[in-house]
Amino acid sequence: MEVDNARSYNTKRKRGGDSPPLPASNGNPSNDNDSDNFDLSLLEVAEKSQKESAVEVLDLRTLKKLVLSFERRYKENIEARLKYPDQPERFADSEIELHQELQKLKLLAGGPELYPDLVNLNTIPSILGLLSHDNTDIAIDVVQLLQDLTDEDVLEDNDEPARVLVDALIENNVLELLVQNLQRLSDTDPDEMSAVYNSLATIENLIEVKPAVAELVCERTKILRWLLGKIKVREFDSNKQYASEILAILLQNSTANQKRLGQMNGVDVVLQAVAMYKSKDPKSSDEEEMVENLFDCLCCLLMPLENKERFVKAEGVELMIIIMKQKKSAYGSAIRALDFAMTKYPPACERFVDVLGLKTAFAAFMGKIPMSKKNKKERYQEELEERIVSLIASLFGGILRGSRRERLLSKFVENECEKIDRLMELYIRYSDRVKVETERMNQLELEDLEMDEEERYNRRLESGLYTLQVRFCTADFLSGFAIKLVSI
Repeated sequence: MEVDNARSYNTKRKRGGDSPPLPASNGNPSNDNDSDNFDLSLLEVAEKSQKESAVEVLDLRTLKKLVLSFERRYKENIEARLKYPDQPERFADSEIELHQELQKLKLLAGGPELYPDLVNLNTIPSILGLLSHDNTDIAIDVVQLLQDLTDEDVLEDNDEPARVLVDALIENNVLELLVQNLQRLSDTDPDEMSAVYNSLATIENLIEVKPAVAELVCERTKILRWLLGKIKVREFDSNKQYASEILAILLQNSTANQKRLGQMNGVDVVLQAVAMYKSKDPKSSDEEEMVENLFDCLCCLLMPLENKERFVKAEGVELMIIIMKQKKSAYGSAIRALDFAMTKYPPACERFVDVLGLKTAFAAFMGKIPMSKKNKKERYQEELEERIVSLIASLFGGILRGSRRERLLSKFVENECEKIDRLMELYIRYSDRVKVETERMNQLELEDLEMDEEERYNRRLESGLYTLQVRFCTADFLSGFAIKLVSI
């Protein structure tokens, strides 16, 4: 996801090498010799600077040289701090030199094939140890280095070296150290804000290489609690957006994380975060992405049964109905969350009827939805349609008898049975699409006899297998329901 603001933070370093001093002129613009000398000095400075910034050929020899220099400065800094703990001026120079060595190590991102050699040189423990350095700026340097080394573009086409590096980082407690360092960073300092972003980016990069990290980081650290604290803040910023994205990543494929966050009152916190947008729209595209991330988190949380119960107790059903009634940009996301909450969970269906959700749901079923740039898109309209049909199907599956059932059925005889007409319209449209997809699939199967099973399956997915499955399920429900209504 794009987090442009976070990527463009300007670091304000107070350390590092100053530019070489320029020779002073005598201030007489008419003195040609002095002018020539001044121009010559500028040229010499420029040439010297260019030579100093020239990148060495990155090979094993260069790697060993960089590592040796870093380890020496690292040792000197430790010794200086131990020798003069109460005299910062006595170890300031060693800190500047250590900063410079960490900057040089960023060159390694240009040669990911050397990562196994970096690990074999046993430098990873020293680098990660600096995440706990008393000087926060040094820790920030390390975070930037880790983000560079694990960047997706750097690791692309280097799967084995990437796994070696990631395994070494995890073995040396990178997850614990990154999260501990997160807890001491401030949102008021630009450098530290940038470090927050880089820390989250590094965690995302580690998950990309090794998906098991998504559960490891939640087992070993307090990152879930930190992320919850971040999304609770009312003010929007790029790091809040990124925190919502990382939380969604941690939840999307992990039942363990979903249950763990539910036990931490996560359902209620996420509901509070989305409640900020019940009567207002996001002010920017980045903020809009964050809101979508929050609803993604909510839908993931609603997979385990116990979290559905927490959702109902926290008045999540009521909140989603309010969001729908307000007809803001989160309208479709609220329907999606309700669909997750009510699927195979009768208590949520009963609460939905009790708090007068039927009127709002059937308005959407009849196609009366708020119009915006977003929901004018055909795919959005189709997804919303499928969600609301699924929601109504859950109502019929979860409410089998009593006054609630009667209230549900009565909706279909209002206004001269217009909802039955709408039902049949959807059924005919879905059935026609199913027929088209079925014919296409049959043709593909005839053409692809020489393909192996995996290739054939991928082709079928591309040609609309998923859509076909959805349409079949929806058409089957609509057909059966229409027959039941006719018999009433």
